[in-house]
Amino acid sequence: MSEETESRRPNPVDLHVGGRVRMRRKLLGVSQEQLADSLGLTFQQVQKYERGANRVSASKLYEIAKTLQVPVSFFFDGLADPMGGSEVDDAGLHAERVVQQFLTTPEGLELAEVFPRIARGRVRRQVLDLVRAMADEAGRGENAA
Repeated sequence: MSEETESRRPNPVDLHVGGRVRMRRKLLGVSQEQLADSLGLTFQQVQKYERGANRVSASKLYEIAKTLQVPVSFFFDGLADPMGGSEVDDAGLHAERVVQQFLTTPEGLELAEVFPRIARGRVRRQVLDLVRAMADEAGRGENAA
């Protein structure tokens, strides 16, 4: 991979922070346009922040935290402490990414809210088996295409 291509890739920290902005915004039921209006931005700028395409300045991150009612540290949860020297393991990063991707879809967010209300463990497992089967079938359909 060339240096030019490498430099166009979003920084992993920017991707993480943007994903956390998106997750929190969706949890609150706030649209990109509503968040942008409250920050004096365009919704396209919010999209770029959420994708990690543009870096969020410290002052703007502070405003976002205030608007989304979380401490600034919320956006860095799950990242390795740069002073601690300990790295977040690959499994932890993967799990964080999976949860963020899940919660950033309207269906995932609703499912996360209602799934724990299914009291019987057997029924929860059956729902999981159904979703797995549907995902496997979709994967087979994509491979055939």
